[in-house]
Amino acid sequence: MSSVMERTLGILEALAANAEGLPLGALAERLNMPPSAAHRLLTDLCRYGYVRQPRDNGDYMLSTKLVAMALSFLNDSGMVDVVQPLLDQLAEATEEFVQVAIIDGERLSWVARAQGCRRGLRYDPPSGSDAHLSCSASGHAWLLTLSDADALTLVARQSFGQPSEFGPNAPTTPAALMDMLKVARKRGYSVCEEVYAPGLNTMAAPMRRSDGVVTGTISIAGPSVRLTAEKMNELGPVLLAAAREIGVACSASPLLGMTQMTGAPVRLAS
Repeated sequence: MSSVMERTLGILEALAANAEGLPLGALAERLNMPPSAAHRLLTDLCRYGYVRQPRDNGDYMLSTKLVAMALSFLNDSGMVDVVQPLLDQLAEATEEFVQVAIIDGERLSWVARAQGCRRGLRYDPPSGSDAHLSCSASGHAWLLTLSDADALTLVARQSFGQPSEFGPNAPTTPAALMDMLKVARKRGYSVCEEVYAPGLNTMAAPMRRSDGVVTGTISIAGPSVRLTAEKMNELGPVLLAAAREIGVACSASPLLGMTQMTGAPVRLAS
């Protein structure tokens, strides 16, 4: 990383992924920058209240300032009031983990979640990350609404990632991904059996505003021993109904009403 902006955002993203904090040396190494440069940026971030250092020479952690800003943004957008009750209903009905992701340019970001599992194995991932498009049901649910060319453009820019990072059935080539999307398009929603992670099954459907514009996805995830292929087939109509209801309900949300969220990838200059 070279620019001050890149380095600053890199620090914030690294700390967001490590709630327990990181030492200066680890941050500098992860972001490939001199420790002295990392220290200067961290000092400024601490001064402005975005980062804190609980004790002298200790690890650096995010403060609650960014969290408060994000929550305020989501509350003002109407997402929390509209989405969460419907998400809670779906989680209770399926007894699995459910979440909503929204399209923001070329990113698909999870913004709301609900846990329906009350006993036994449960899937409870970290919050606040972006979907990996080639290897997640949420990613497939968005890609199935696009042309093959646009879908592959988005995936190529994000990359397929390392096979060892995902499940045994994760697609590693454009042809394999296209085969999965072909089936998903016929079904209307995606199904991923041990694609994102070993022992994890997921399914997702695209959400559309009342004018038909795709704005995000809604997904159900759970252990493969419980959320079987048969169970996902049974839940298909339930998932599609929830996607329709939430999509239409969010039509008035400023966040989901932004014109750049058209479901088509943003064309970046090469």
